[in-house]
Amino acid sequence: MSELLFEIFCEEIPAGMQAKAAKDLEAALVKALGEAGLAAETSASYVGARRLTVVMTGLPDKADDVRDERKGPRVGAPDKAVEGFLRGAGLSSLDQCEQREDKKGAFWVAIIDKPGRTTTEVVAEAIPAILQNFHWPKSMKIGEGEKAQRWVRPIQRILCVFNGEVVDFDVFGLKAGNITEGHRVHGRGPYEVKDFSDYTAQLEGPGHVILDAEERKRLIMEGATKACGDAGLELVEDQGLLNEVCGLVEWPVPVLGEMDPDFLDLPPEVITLTMKTHQKYFAVRDPKTGKLSAHFVTVANQTAPDGGKAIAAGNSRVLSARLADARHFWDNDRKTPLSDMADQLSKITFHEKLGTVADKVDRVAALARELAPVVGADADLAEKAARLAKADLVSEMVYEFPELQGAMGRYYALEQGEDAAVADAIKAHYKPQGPSDEVPVEPVSAAVALADKLDTLIGFWAIDEKPTGSKDPFALRRAALGVIRILLEGDFRRGLTDVEGVSENLLAFFAERLKVHLRDEGIRHDVIDAVFALGDDDLVRVTARSRALQAFLDTEDGTALLAGFKRASNILAKTEDMPEGEYDAAAAVEAEEKALIEAVEKARPEAEKALETEDFTGAMAALALLRAPIDAFFDQVIVNSDDEMLRRNRLLLLSAIRGAISRVADFSRIEG
Repeated sequence: MSELLFEIFCEEIPAGMQAKAAKDLEAALVKALGEAGLAAETSASYVGARRLTVVMTGLPDKADDVRDERKGPRVGAPDKAVEGFLRGAGLSSLDQCEQREDKKGAFWVAIIDKPGRTTTEVVAEAIPAILQNFHWPKSMKIGEGEKAQRWVRPIQRILCVFNGEVVDFDVFGLKAGNITEGHRVHGRGPYEVKDFSDYTAQLEGPGHVILDAEERKRLIMEGATKACGDAGLELVEDQGLLNEVCGLVEWPVPVLGEMDPDFLDLPPEVITLTMKTHQKYFAVRDPKTGKLSAHFVTVANQTAPDGGKAIAAGNSRVLSARLADARHFWDNDRKTPLSDMADQLSKITFHEKLGTVADKVDRVAALARELAPVVGADADLAEKAARLAKADLVSEMVYEFPELQGAMGRYYALEQGEDAAVADAIKAHYKPQGPSDEVPVEPVSAAVALADKLDTLIGFWAIDEKPTGSKDPFALRRAALGVIRILLEGDFRRGLTDVEGVSENLLAFFAERLKVHLRDEGIRHDVIDAVFALGDDDLVRVTARSRALQAFLDTEDGTALLAGFKRASNILAKTEDMPEGEYDAAAAVEAEEKALIEAVEKARPEAEKALETEDFTGAMAALALLRAPIDAFFDQVIVNSDDEMLRRNRLLLLSAIRGAISRVADFSRIEG
């Protein structure tokens, strides 16, 4: 089977850019070849610290020949028109054309045969263009003139082989070849390769390079877990750190190291973040206590002759220096009361149109006090927590580690004797920070979290800074989803528009986010629209009603009742002289008409009673009683009777049915 192997060998690529770059490079090459009529059976990409690799199999040796037809001027047209036509088609004579006829007469058609280009030709043209136009989030300019590169790091070699033969092209002053290099320390080489099998054998053998990122991750986890287990310890897994470290090493060798146990009196978040952010170490815990151990795992990029002892010792010294800095921040911060830190928030701008962080804190504190009864919180504690919630933003520790905002405030609050509910709220008020993050459940935490997110949304809506398309620089979608989840999971009952500043436009935004949140439950967007159309803004009630309505519509009764509602609505919409008032049960003539009135008289009060107690499933069940009578009515009864009294009564009956159903939801918003 034919095979194309392409590698860019360069200086170290930042780990966070690697995976996307590999996929983008593969996609660009597949697209370029596909546009030239060359489709591969398989394609794959690989990436590591120093290389981007693409391999494609099943490519034809050349593209198919193509015959093009181009319609020309009429037979007998002026010479200039004919000459221009021939020149544009790349032909020299009308002998190379055909005559054809249509209703308007005879005309010339140029027949242009284009031989398919070889795969080698297409690749040699495509790759330089791809590399010259390749997008990196950040790149550098290297060299001048023909050797100038615009790339993430300097490219050193380009390997390109098709069916064992070098594809001849130049880009950035580099000539493609069949040479690759292995590990910077262990790898002997360079190596000549003829295909992907040879390439991987050379790299993973004498080259000491694990090409596949997933295999590197497996080796890191396997080695780190074993190193910890052999010492009676347990690795603290971190997928984000694993992904990053995988991009830093080509020959991963996990090494267990020790640190000074005196540092264990620091908050565990400080220790793990110092390890992760500055040193790319994995934290280790004692399985007996569940607490951090005075150990770490670093992933070396080489096999050390002493088994990694020197590497562990060197990394331990570096970590001690980092943790000493963290201890300095910790000790300094604890000398300053949180209330004093909060006073400094007036020096930090929240948004130029929304004031300082201190201004935001004042708004959040007032709103937290207002919301406290809704979530069952003590109003004084909720306000106190809100006033201290942002104080740690001015701390030295949070300046060094922004990820610790809230967490450090909690520690400082506990150190200073604040109520535990206040301290917990300082940390929890940022939650949830994503769809899988837990929501704050304690009352004070919930009050502050709701107030903080609602204030953010109200403020940015007031200055018309709303999310557009994929752009959401202030994470307003996340804030809205946070409000929704806190209200729903806490079963907190509060109309959103009862909060000052929540506009109709912002309420519509909440409706859109609720659709996204409930989509995984199978609740359709039009169902939520139908419920929101009633003007309700209690999200707990809206959600319960939407769930019941969706379940009802998934039944035969629901589908049939929806069809009956739409039929009734269509008739009423076309009625120009719609009568007013109530139908007269005594004026009914047909049996089906009487049966429908009887069903309405029974279903309407039952549905109303169920709605009063928010038994939405019961309300749907009551409406289901109308399904068969409505079907029979439309099958047997003529609504627009010649008898004006009968017509009037039947229109009023349909209006009553529409009204009863619309008390549950606006069925006109439902598709189908």
